Formats: sequence, structure tokens, C-alpha cells
Amino acid sequence: MTGTPRRRVWTLLGILIATSLLALLAGRYPNAGFSNPAALLKDPLSAALLWRLRLPRVVAALLVGASLGGAGLVLQMLFANPLVEPGLVGISQGAAFGAAASIVLAGDAVWLTQGSAAVGAIAGLAASYAVARRMRFGGWVLRLILAGIAVSALFSAGVGIIKFAADPLDELPAITFWMLGGLWNSGWHRVATVAPVAIPSLLVLLLFRWRVNLLSLEDTVTFSLGVSLGRERVVVLAAATAATAACISIAGIVNWVGLVVPHMARRWVGTDARYALPAAILGGATLTLVCDTVARTVVAGEIPLGVVTALLGAVAFIILTVSKGINVSR
Repeated sequence: MTGTPRRRVWTLLGILIATSLLALLAGRYPNAGFSNPAALLKDPLSAALLWRLRLPRVVAALLVGASLGGAGLVLQMLFANPLVEPGLVGISQGAAFGAAASIVLAGDAVWLTQGSAAVGAIAGLAASYAVARRMRFGGWVLRLILAGIAVSALFSAGVGIIKFAADPLDELPAITFWMLGGLWNSGWHRVATVAPVAIPSLLVLLLFRWRVNLLSLEDTVTFSLGVSLGRERVVVLAAATAATAACISIAGIVNWVGLVVPHMARRWVGTDARYALPAAILGGATLTLVCDTVARTVVAGEIPLGVVTALLGAVAFIILTVSKGINVSR
């Protein structure tokens, strides 16, 4: 049976490569697409469009989707809850609060908004972790989820207050547009700020995928097996948070990828994290790239990425739940 999941993971990699090539050729500029691919080698404008605009955007979409998919699966397995995703433990709302505060207090500087969103995402998880440690009832998983819901609500209230106080002609549209999600301003300089964080974090998750299977068991079982629960949980959660925070900082709030992709991965390769985690990373990258390509090519303008991922993700989630139900990762 081990050969079948492995082959399916390689199949997902092949699908991702093919999708990336198609995304590079998809666009409204006629001399840099399917109708005339040879122009990419002859027309300087077409070549510049490909290498300076489309390619960095494709790379950014892959990093965002891979981070959200991988982090979503790890969180669902660690918390043994099929409805957990980065937004449930304060990461997404913390990033939204950081970005909104930066836009209102310091202006719409891209690098400052990106940095504030990353700090807010880390602060969201740290606050959830701190509150969970001080709760006096329930197990660790339940306490962290309840703390995450409370912290997310606080950050959401903070975002609402900032939006209420923001300039309706300048700052409020910037906040709203950022929270809808999108990669319209992606370039190599943006990729360079995300890749040094996202790629090492994903590598850490892949290296720990053997241990994630153990960490998803009951605490008493893992303790009897000699697993250091606290230290290894912190390492895995830190890697998932760092990757998610880095990608949210450039893409805004991109919902549903971290929720639905893990279910699709487990349905495709099984619940073993040795195969489910690579499948979630590849599946998240593919789904986000497809959604971003649709967002920038369907209409003359551009649909926010978060809207497209919510639409396709919700449809896929309904299909999964109606067909055979969702898998709890134990």
C-alpha cells in the first residue's frame, strides 16, 4: 500500500508542474500566451511580461498555497479537529489587525504593511497559546481552540474599530482590498521577502512529518512512546505559523485553502502524514495557482484572490462532506 500513496504524491507534483506552465501562458496579452508562445523568444515585451510579471506571480501563488495547505493539515492533525485552519487559532485575524493598523497609522507602505501583518499573525498565535496555558479546564487541544476563537474575536473587533476610524476615501478601501486577498502587486522583490521564511518552514514541516503522526495521538500515548510533546509541538506550530504569516503578509487573507486542501489530500493519499503532508503542500499550491490564474484572466480587471478561493473552496468542501464525510486525522 505504501507504493500507491507515493505514486499519487508524484502525480500531484506532475499536475503542479503542468499547471504552472499553463499559468505562465495564460493572460490577456496576446503575444505572450497560448495563441503565440513562440513570441516569448522573439518579442522583448512578451519576454519581459513573462519573466518580470507572470513568473514571480506564479512563484508567489505556489508559496502561498503550499504554506496554507501544509499548515492547515498540520494544525488539523495536531488538534485532531477537521475544522481547524490558520484562522481558527488567531493567525489570520492577527495578520489582518496588523495590516489594518499599519495602513491607518503609518500609511499604505507595502513593506510596512507586510511586516505588520507578519508580526500580527505571530502575535495572534502567541496570544492564543498564552491564554490556553492559563485555562483551568479541558484538555490542551480544547483549550487552544477555545483560546484561538476568543483571540480571533478580539482581533476582529480591533479590525472593526480601525475600519470605523479609517478615512473612508483612502484608508478604508486599502484595508478592505487587502483583506479580500490578492497577488496583483507580486514581483521578485516580494517573493524575496517571503521565500526565505516560507521555504525553510515548509522544509521543517516535511522533516517532522514522521513525528506529526505521533503528535496527533492522545497525550498519554505519545508520552508513553517517549515523544517530547511540548518541544516538538512548539517547533511544528512555529514552522506552520511562520510560513502562514509570511504568505498572508503579501497575499492578504486567503480563506478556505488551509481548510479544504487537507481534506482533499487525506482523501487522495490517506491520513498518514508522511504522504498527506506533501500532498497537502502540492495540492494547496495547485489550488491557489488555479484560483489566481482565474482571478486575473476571467475579466478585464482582477477578481480578489480571496473571493475565488472562497468560492471554489466552499464548493469543494460541500462536495467532500456530502459524498463521504470528512476525515478526522487520527
